[in-house]
Amino acid sequence: QVQLVESGGGLVQAGGSLRLSCAASGIIVSINDMGWYRQAPGKQRELVATITSGGSTNYADSMKGRFTISRDNAKNTVYLQMNSLKPEDTGVYYCHARRGTVLVGFNYWGQGTQVTVSS
Repeated sequence: QVQLVESGGGLVQAGGSLRLSCAASGIIVSINDMGWYRQAPGKQRELVATITSGGSTNYADSMKGRFTISRDNAKNTVYLQMNSLKPEDTGVYYCHARRGTVLVGFNYWGQGTQVTVSS
């Protein structure tokens, strides 16, 4: 099993910045993709950004140029640097990890951390 714990959320004004962290523990071998998703009140969970074990990144269009995902394999931690935050970025941000092969894997989710952007 893999456990994911997020931290770094909070309240910030529009245009401000936050950095989220997600620490993985448990069976951390063969963890491939990691990423961040968010869920606004009353809405579905959506992709924010992903990063592979090799460092390749992918972002939702609305995040490009504002958010940066990175990982520190030595610390088993993935980060999300969020700049130029907008009120529509408000939501619960969840860390995600996939462990396994390209064909068969297991998905894990953190409990989430609240991000609130005021206008």
